[in-house]
Amino acid sequence: MDYSYVYLILLLPLISFIILGLAGMKMSHKTAGIIGTLSLAVVTVLSYYTAIEYFLVAGRDAATGMYPVITPFDFTWLDFGTINGVQLLFTLGFRLTPISVMMLIVISTVSLMVHIYSFGYMHGEKGFQRYYAFLSLFSMSMLGLVVATNIFQMYLFWELVGVSSYLLIGFYYPLQAAVAASKKAFIVTRFADLFFLIGILFYSYYVGTFSFDLNAMPELSARLDGAYWLMPMALFLMFIGGAGKSAMFPLHIWLPDAMEGPTPVSALIHAATMVVAGVYQVACLFPIWIEYAPETLHWVAYIAAFTAFYAASVACVQSDIKRVLAFSTISQIGFMLVALGVCLPDNGATSMPMTEAYADESGLGYMASMFHLFTHAMFKACLFLGAGCIIHAVHSNEKKYMGGLRKYMPITHITFLISCLAIAGIWPFSGFFSKDEILVACYHFSPVMGIIMSGIAAMTAFYMFRLYYVIFWGKSHYETELAKYEVCPEGHAPHAPHEAPATMYIPLIVLATITVLCGWLPFGEFVSANGIGFHTHINWPVAISSTILALCGIGLATYMYKNEETPVADMLAAKFPKLHRAAYKRFYMDDVWQYFTHKIVFRLFSYPIAWFDRHIVDGTFNFMAWGANEAGESIRPWQSGDVRQYAVWFLTGTVALALILLAI
Repeated sequence: MDYSYVYLILLLPLISFIILGLAGMKMSHKTAGIIGTLSLAVVTVLSYYTAIEYFLVAGRDAATGMYPVITPFDFTWLDFGTINGVQLLFTLGFRLTPISVMMLIVISTVSLMVHIYSFGYMHGEKGFQRYYAFLSLFSMSMLGLVVATNIFQMYLFWELVGVSSYLLIGFYYPLQAAVAASKKAFIVTRFADLFFLIGILFYSYYVGTFSFDLNAMPELSARLDGAYWLMPMALFLMFIGGAGKSAMFPLHIWLPDAMEGPTPVSALIHAATMVVAGVYQVACLFPIWIEYAPETLHWVAYIAAFTAFYAASVACVQSDIKRVLAFSTISQIGFMLVALGVCLPDNGATSMPMTEAYADESGLGYMASMFHLFTHAMFKACLFLGAGCIIHAVHSNEKKYMGGLRKYMPITHITFLISCLAIAGIWPFSGFFSKDEILVACYHFSPVMGIIMSGIAAMTAFYMFRLYYVIFWGKSHYETELAKYEVCPEGHAPHAPHEAPATMYIPLIVLATITVLCGWLPFGEFVSANGIGFHTHINWPVAISSTILALCGIGLATYMYKNEETPVADMLAAKFPKLHRAAYKRFYMDDVWQYFTHKIVFRLFSYPIAWFDRHIVDGTFNFMAWGANEAGESIRPWQSGDVRQYAVWFLTGTVALALILLAI
């Protein structure tokens, strides 16, 4: 197949960024928005066309039964010379694999919906053109990351994603909270990315390449065998970078504060694309993980499982609807990494397993993780965009200003409910299929892990329907304020909430429709751990038990939050005030990091380094400058302009030189 057009998938958003960045302020808001949206629309069409060509037209290789790894272009950018007898090259290219093609669909779809949605949400905002320029930069960066042909290219676009997310989170830069949130996100993820870079350096030095593709580079297996002792450490260092980007505990602290950015940015960055970069990184390196560091991979699962529980616990008590969704994202990313981490080697095979049994059992988590990444992107983007419609209507993120909105925002209500049912794992919505595959993989790995993740899934159903009832069924703030106004009219009557404009609710309908339908995709036929397609089937014991648990969570939320008053919830908060406050304060993890940075890092490292810089480094150069100045002052009298003085010095020097020559 001819994939010569794929460079446009990266080039078009880059051109859009350059045009809007340089000339956007000379355009109208409408023109800038159309340029950004049309470029993403073309990218989306090309991405879907690529997926059709790759999966359906070209299909699997007849000999191996696997989808091929296709590299339409790959050129050398930097030559690092010869290391350990091997020439180390840094190439830039475009790599098509089942998961990279799947990610093209996810990124382009969500990004296009956000571009369209932003026409309504960001209407009239100062910096509208700049906003669309940053959206284009982010989309290009994320697309470049998922098609990277090597780890160094992945790292390059990884950092571009970090820069563009910093710009988008801090879009409202006149607000101190937005500036602080953008800096926090940037610093935390850069700290994690340092470990990613160190892991890349270890890997490339001892393996002699930046490539991670066993199929495209057959000799890579031999090189990895020679450095097998290093692989667990190098891979875990790289995972720390992914943990920072995917907000795994304890590097999660930036994500909730990142909600200070515009809500469409939250949908794009923190629900569907940027935060799954860590999941994608582990999935790309999965053949190396499962072959050379399976025990370390299990530690990824343990960290992710704890993160999922922690985030779900915090989400149960948050009052800011965007922060509930933020912690929900952290928890769901935990599910994806758990699914990857519970995969098992195929009976100690020395190469990537090729048996169908591996895909059905030991490697099921790989497929389940990618499937949940796909489904979660759609319903979580729908939830965030729905939250944006609600905030647009009531002008607040806090639940106390909501309630009873189902009567005023029917489209937002239905799409939000569909997404809540999907994330809770209720049949026939997409989350039911993907989350149950994760639970099956967990039970295959360990019954304890399966029970833990099933419990967290029940917590997910509870906190999502708590949010749903508070927004759409609770006491209406508008009606309460209207009643006060009618009794004692002062000023203007409160405005009734209203449905968002078409540019905002159409993306909700599209994403909700995808959420309803995409669970029925035969995902295992396209993406699997060993590349060979297999037909997934419902594991009825797991499906029934998880559905019962989800319904219990929904039922508990209904009992506690469906009515206008919430006496049970209020009673529990009053009975356990310390626990409630600790969960609301995110179990004080921000305070822990604050103490760690100020009392340990700053006091033990930063302050001594600053002292050394001021007194030793600056002092040395200041002394040199002082010495030069004093020397100048000392010889200044020699340049007096008096010819007689010059004659004396000349004669004295001549005589002295003559005497020296005679003495020699």
